[in-house]
Amino acid sequence: MPHSFKESLQLYLDKRMLWIFIMGICSGFPSALIGSNLSGWLKDSGISRGEIGLLGTVTFVYALNFLWAPLIDRLKIPGLSRFGSRKSWVITTQLITLFILLGLAQLQPTQNLFLFAVLAFAIACCSATQDIAIDAFRIDQFNSDETDKFPAAAAMSIIGWWTGYSGPGYLAFKNADALGWNQVYLVMAAVLCVLIIATFFVQEKSRESSRQRAFTVSPETNIESWLHDTFTTPFKNFFQHNGVRVALALLLFVFLFKLGEAFLGRMSIVFYKEIGFSNEQIANITKAFGWLLTVTFTLVGSVFNSRFGVIRGLLIGGIAMASSNLLYSIIAETGPKPWLLMVTLVVDNFTAAFSSVALVAFLSAITNKSFSATQYALFASIGNFGRISLAGASGYMVDLLGSWSVFFIVTTLMVIPSLILLMLIRKDLTRVIATNRD
Repeated sequence: MPHSFKESLQLYLDKRMLWIFIMGICSGFPSALIGSNLSGWLKDSGISRGEIGLLGTVTFVYALNFLWAPLIDRLKIPGLSRFGSRKSWVITTQLITLFILLGLAQLQPTQNLFLFAVLAFAIACCSATQDIAIDAFRIDQFNSDETDKFPAAAAMSIIGWWTGYSGPGYLAFKNADALGWNQVYLVMAAVLCVLIIATFFVQEKSRESSRQRAFTVSPETNIESWLHDTFTTPFKNFFQHNGVRVALALLLFVFLFKLGEAFLGRMSIVFYKEIGFSNEQIANITKAFGWLLTVTFTLVGSVFNSRFGVIRGLLIGGIAMASSNLLYSIIAETGPKPWLLMVTLVVDNFTAAFSSVALVAFLSAITNKSFSATQYALFASIGNFGRISLAGASGYMVDLLGSWSVFFIVTTLMVIPSLILLMLIRKDLTRVIATNRD
């Protein structure tokens, strides 16, 4: 681990951080298409907040992508695989997303909400598949003795993700009133074309280490053996390496950690609009200003986690996250005050960025590189399952509670169980990180 601020910053001079940043942008972009941008379009079209929250459940595929993650580890895409096994999957999903996006831009949600949802679901499927390859790409860049670089890599991935998410979000809300949402989504298609070109320039590290070759099945191997090594071995390795008790506790922690944040995030755009903020204010404050805060606090979080460890980072980020949602309750009571929203975003982005760096670095550290796509996808899927399956009811929860301020208080309480669990398994998690490095 680096022991000085200068050494922590020097980690970012590694050229691999640039490739991780670009891949992060590619990962964040589809989330904008089916996240805040889609919520804004639906809200402006007069769709109810309950339906908006429910339509957001198209992203449930993020909670299931571990099921086909083994294929990303093992299969090569003809023609494109010469650019790299991970890049070939990213480029393929980007091209499919481009065609779906062009179709989505021709629809009106009020006229055919079902088809609208189907295309949004298709984008989510492409994005979930792309994320498997991108997460594996990030982990594959470093050798087992370079775990000190995981916080910096996590930071660059998160900064890239928020750039890919906030940049298109800013363009969308800034121009939604002037162009209309259909034209905005055509602009998004143009942005995606730029990302596809950028992906070709990313350099991918070869995965042909001796340990990884040991798990590669030759063409002569029978199908039963291939299926076993592809779908069973990665999960079996995770439970054998960590022990069943610790493995289950770890998965439960990942499930619970960002549950409250997910409920808030699903309803944030709806909240901003109902409380009285305009599309331009959403663009300038939550997207542009929010992006700047995320970059700053992500870098701060990565330096802290590099020097003091990701377990401490998870504790601090979780505690801060448990209280930051309360500021949204104040906005709900006072009304649309831009300065108060900016203060809230400072606190919210600090907690979100700090905890995200710690979580991504932690999951990267406990992932076996022989199964990087599969095991990391398992961790991400467990976290996404809670956030997506339960957060889909967020709109109906607001209706049931009858108060935005009470809703945000409830989301605050959701963080507490994960912090208690983290304290109970803290020593076990420290041991898991140490043994995985060995």
